[in-house]
Amino acid sequence: MTLHIVNGDSTAGTLKVGGIKGAIFSFADALISGPAPANIDKRRWRETRATHLSNLYGTSFAECHRKLLQQEVALESFCQHEEVVLWFEHDLFCQVQLIYLLQWFAARELGDTKLSMVCVNKFPGIQPFHGLGQLNQEQLQSLFPSRTEITGPQLELATKAWAAYSASDARSLISLLRSDMSALPFLKDALRKHLERFPSTRNGLGRVENTALALVPAGHSRFRSLFPAFARRESAYGFGDAQVYLAIETMTTARKPLLIQHNARKWAKDSAQMLLASFELTDDGKSVLAGEEDFVVTNGIDTWLGGIHLNGREAAWRWDEDAQQLLVSL
Repeated sequence: MTLHIVNGDSTAGTLKVGGIKGAIFSFADALISGPAPANIDKRRWRETRATHLSNLYGTSFAECHRKLLQQEVALESFCQHEEVVLWFEHDLFCQVQLIYLLQWFAARELGDTKLSMVCVNKFPGIQPFHGLGQLNQEQLQSLFPSRTEITGPQLELATKAWAAYSASDARSLISLLRSDMSALPFLKDALRKHLERFPSTRNGLGRVENTALALVPAGHSRFRSLFPAFARRESAYGFGDAQVYLAIETMTTARKPLLIQHNARKWAKDSAQMLLASFELTDDGKSVLAGEEDFVVTNGIDTWLGGIHLNGREAAWRWDEDAQQLLVSL
C-alpha cells in the first residue's frame, strides 16, 4: 500500500476521486508563516504551531492541535506502507513543506519503505502553472508514473536547508545559498524568495507587502482583483488568498496604517468576506511606498520568518534590494 502526502486539500480531493491507490494525507500546516524554531521537542513544536495557526486563522487551538497530532500519526505510519510519495511544487510554500518532510524522513530508518516524490514547476497545456491544484484527475494521475525515488543527497540537502530555515539567525541560510543545491532543483530560488520577505532597507516592508501595497494604486484596490494580480506577479511564493490577505492586514492594523480597508469585516476564515474587501492608500502608505518612510521604524515589528523572530523597533535582518542580499542591521 502507498501513502501519498500532498500539498493541500484540493490536490488530496482530486487524487481521491481520481483512482490513485493508497492512503492520501494533506499536509496540515503552513510552515511559511509563524514560528518554526529549531531544537524544540515535538510536543513544544506541536503546541507552538497550533497556537500560531489558531491565532492567525481564528480556529480553536484544540482543532489545530488535533490536526497536527493527526499529521504526526500519519507520518509515523510510514513503515506500514511499501512506498511514501510526496506531492509538492516549486514555489516557496511547497518547498518549505518539502524540506521539513525530507529532513523528518532523513532522521528515520526507512527499512523496506520506498520514498518517492512528484515535484514539478510546469505541466503541458497549463499556462501559467501555479500548482498541482490546477490539475484534473487525469492530469494528476499522469504524473504518478514519472515520480522519482528520493536520493541520499536530496535528504542531506533538505536536512541542511531545514536547519538553516529554522535557525535563529540567517547566516547558515546565506551560506547554504552560496553552495551547490542542484539535488533539489527548485529549492535555491524558493529560499531566495524567502530572503526577500525580510523588511527591505528601503522602506521596512518585505517583498510580499511591497507588491500588495503597490497594487492598490495600480488599479487593484478590490481584493477580488488584487489577489489574482499578486498571484501573477509573485507566483514563486505559492501563496493562497489567505496568506496575501493576512499580509495586507498587517498594513491596515499598524499604529500608522498604510491602508484603510472598506466593505468587509476584520479577517475571518471566509473567502467571500475577503472578496468584498477593498483598500485605500493612506498618506503614510504613500510615503512608505515612495521610500520616504520606514514601516518598521514607525510601527515596530513582531513577526517570525522561519526560525528568526523579528521583534521591536528595528529588524535584525534587512533585505537590500539593490545589493540583492540579506544584511544584519544591528
